[in-house]
Amino acid sequence: MKTSSLNERFSLGASLLENAVADLTAEQWIAAPGPGNWSIAEVVVHLLDCDLVYADRMKRIVAEESPALLAFDQDSWADRLHYAKLPGADAAALFGSHRRWMTVLLRSWSESDFGRAGMHSEVGRQTLAEVVAKVVTHLDHHLRFIYAKRANLGSSVVPKYANE
Repeated sequence: MKTSSLNERFSLGASLLENAVADLTAEQWIAAPGPGNWSIAEVVVHLLDCDLVYADRMKRIVAEESPALLAFDQDSWADRLHYAKLPGADAAALFGSHRRWMTVLLRSWSESDFGRAGMHSEVGRQTLAEVVAKVVTHLDHHLRFIYAKRANLGSSVVPKYANE
């Protein structure tokens, strides 16, 4: 896939999440109907934390030679960092700002930067292009949960995804 197409799909992330959580009530943010055990707020906090981790990986790949890219346990993070008590709307706002900032960086990096790689502690060698593609797919995966939860709450919105 061309880097410009990958960057464009990544850049959609802020507006995609904004669409998915638009006009939720306080009760809808914390309800957990439908697929998975997490509330919409917990899913959004997870998305923010993952985007921050992935951004660190992307920056390391560009700035360092064969950096170590550490895995993390998403369930431990959700439990030990108390996702259930965190404000989902604030996480969504920060996600959008961070995604827009990372889009600026991605667009500034060269085609050869996207071929640079780090060593992930569980999956091995990963290029910048592979990490960015994973981030796009990860958001779409969790948007499906958010849309399903909204539908179960009687608050559907038209789903939008980066990979469609």
